Amino acid sequence: MKVLFWGTPAFALPALRALSEEGHVVVGVVTQPDRPAGRGREVAFSPIKQEALEEGIPVLQPEKARGDEFLAQIRALDADISVVVAYGQILKPEVLAVPRLGSVNIHASLLPELRGAAPIQWAIVRGHAMSGVTIMRMEAGLDSGPMLMRVEETIEPEESASELGARLAEIGAEALVETLMLLEGGGIVEEPQDHERATYAPKVDRETARVDWSLPADEVALWMRGMDDVPGAWSPLGSKGTVKLFRPRVVEDAGGVPGEVLQADERGVLIACGFAAIRVGEVQPPGKRRMPAADWVRGRGVSVGDRFGDAG
Repeated sequence: MKVLFWGTPAFALPALRALSEEGHVVVGVVTQPDRPAGRGREVAFSPIKQEALEEGIPVLQPEKARGDEFLAQIRALDADISVVVAYGQILKPEVLAVPRLGSVNIHASLLPELRGAAPIQWAIVRGHAMSGVTIMRMEAGLDSGPMLMRVEETIEPEESASELGARLAEIGAEALVETLMLLEGGGIVEEPQDHERATYAPKVDRETARVDWSLPADEVALWMRGMDDVPGAWSPLGSKGTVKLFRPRVVEDAGGVPGEVLQADERGVLIACGFAAIRVGEVQPPGKRRMPAADWVRGRGVSVGDRFGDAG
């Protein structure tokens, strides 16, 4: 099958690779334009663009995936189907309809739950026990098209969004390959979504990731896991600046003023919440790499009595 692939982040890489491994021909890749990234703000290729260039696959990078010129470009590729995986733009119906078999998407939730841009993050923040992937046929609505395949996956007790995302990327790639095989053979049943059961997972940004220390420790821990590793849960620490916080564990028999550092030792940094406390195992201080919290303590980056949430 000739496939036009749409994707941008590393999450989409397993699907792109699986298509070639299964004998499908990727006739082109559509990915987001190159953007400044990192502390140096140097222009960087998306992971999907880098992979496509290495494999000799033509790359398209429209600012907006629409218009007569762009439609002519993708029609010329003569794809049988479009596969969309975390591309980053909402596609118009006329774009979705270009291939003869239409367009399918790998969505990282069990639809109709968690439609939208950040289903993995919100599954963890909201304390879901289960996640998974849905292969769906794309239409004009937001993640509302008929479902072709759903694969459930348990969320592990201390799993972060980045860890769950890596697992779901591989599971989604396997489900995609199976779905395309069934589509080719005409043996797939399209299941409409129950729109009344839909929930939403809006885009996560830096402000979303700020820690609210007035929340109970179990909710703070979910927030930190859900924001790991991008954008990273963060909190100001007075004159020491903004610190990102990772690898939380709830400590029930501890407490104090929300945001107060209760312990800082080889076990990490214990911080009071609205109820109970959390012990943070990894941190990223301003201008530094992510590191074990114990290293930060040894470097005197934090002390008992310091208070997170205080901008100084």
